[in-house]
Amino acid sequence: TWRSYSEPQWRRGELDSEIYDQVKKTLFCDEVMNLSASQRCEFVKNTPDCTSDDGFIKYPVVTFCLFPPNLLPLAITLYVRTVHSVTKLRVYTPVIECCVSFFCPNLSAISSTMRLTHNVAGVTFLALGNGAPDVFSAMAAFSHPQTAGLAVGALFGAGIFVTTVVAGSIALVKPFTVASRPFLRDVVFYMAAVFWTFNILYKGHISMGEAVGYLALYIAYVLTVIVSACIYNHQKHQLNGSAQTTDEGEYEPLLPYTQSTTQIFLNAINPVDNRTWRRQHWSARVLKVIKVPVEVLLLLTIPVVDTDKEDHNWKRPLNCLHIITGPLVCVLTFQSGKYGLLLIEGEVPVWVLVLCIAVFLSGIVFFTTTNEHPPRYHFLYSLLGFVVSALWISTVASEIVSVLHLLGVVLRLSNTVLGLTLLAWGNSIGDCFADITIARQGYPRMAISACFGGIIFNMLFGVGLGCLLQTFQNKNNVVMLEPEGMLCWVLSGALGLSLIFSFILVPLQCFHLSRVYGIFLLIFYVAFLIVALLTEFRIIQF
Repeated sequence: TWRSYSEPQWRRGELDSEIYDQVKKTLFCDEVMNLSASQRCEFVKNTPDCTSDDGFIKYPVVTFCLFPPNLLPLAITLYVRTVHSVTKLRVYTPVIECCVSFFCPNLSAISSTMRLTHNVAGVTFLALGNGAPDVFSAMAAFSHPQTAGLAVGALFGAGIFVTTVVAGSIALVKPFTVASRPFLRDVVFYMAAVFWTFNILYKGHISMGEAVGYLALYIAYVLTVIVSACIYNHQKHQLNGSAQTTDEGEYEPLLPYTQSTTQIFLNAINPVDNRTWRRQHWSARVLKVIKVPVEVLLLLTIPVVDTDKEDHNWKRPLNCLHIITGPLVCVLTFQSGKYGLLLIEGEVPVWVLVLCIAVFLSGIVFFTTTNEHPPRYHFLYSLLGFVVSALWISTVASEIVSVLHLLGVVLRLSNTVLGLTLLAWGNSIGDCFADITIARQGYPRMAISACFGGIIFNMLFGVGLGCLLQTFQNKNNVVMLEPEGMLCWVLSGALGLSLIFSFILVPLQCFHLSRVYGIFLLIFYVAFLIVALLTEFRIIQF
């Protein structure tokens, strides 16, 4: 390896070119901190591992080449603040704006168009809407063996956090009795997913068949939910008789008002509600001003089909613009835009061809529709909105993973510990407060179901889909994984132990979650976190 040479020798020109190429391929970006400040810039520029991230920004080059050595602490502070602002409660960020305002309504519209039942929609499309940041973060992390620890740490760390801190907090806020069969079903499926992941990490690689197996296991979980719901509804129907349906009222405006095309467009891209703005505190107004550029960008690029509105949120001028901006976002964000910048026959970029086709289609839609009535194919906009918002989320997730990888390099922390702390907390803390709020409102069963249903989806889709996409890019259809020391096994063991506790202790309590059990779960998480950090800093060695 490069350590066989003195520091100045690894530079090109002082080694034989063939030896240099072999040495360069074995270098990891983590080694940059072992070099002097004057050598770090050249190292990160010439080391493939430092420029292999899929984000738009090459953070190692920015950090070590643009920032002077004495300003390195400032750069790290900026990165930490960036990760903190992007993950804290997932509020005031592009990720949450996509999920809440754009991603979820389009998923709901797709579910309504496909006439899915609430149970099926809840464990498929709506689960994808709630877990999109977690899934896309895992997919981005699995894109390289060196950052796979981030995905493992985030998925396992979020699993422990949800099954201990969130479940324990719900029990503290509102002691209740869980539904026995759904609880045992979710715990068993999650235990199977965790054991399968543990086995793959032990082998150090995952094949295409195993990645497909993750998705098959989730399909089995969905089918189990459907069958359970059918059995429950059949029994309820026999006991209580047929369910009564209620008529839904329609809202009609008192004074019909026709807006011009320009007014419709300007109102559609205005993210500020005047009535809400007047009632907001000055601090909320400042945050809103910061969010406005991002919200306008998303409004201009992502169509939203809202089935709760009479016109399904049809905005003719804006929706015609979406036909142009949506495909452009797709080609310029997918794989960091490398396909969009490809030249057709060495002359015309792909994005120019996409732009021409999109402008043509947009013109057809504009001149064949009206402002008042959505066209019959309006539901197709929900598919476009789904794809565009998913790519926006994937882009943000890739940048977060790249920043976390750099923080691990500079701070000499493993990707696993960054995943189980910063990334896991950021992805789960919002769900934690949401579930606690639901429990306080008198729905603790719904809150505990959301806990397990979400992490099952994140685990199976995050690992399965993330690794499956990578197998297509490898000739041998195998993705190599590199567990980072004993911390990975501590994490796996702690998650398995927390699930075993839930599987054994909850039935022994007749499925009643008391405050004492909630305190026990919180103590368990604190103990796990202490052991994990002591293992990371090699104070505890196994």
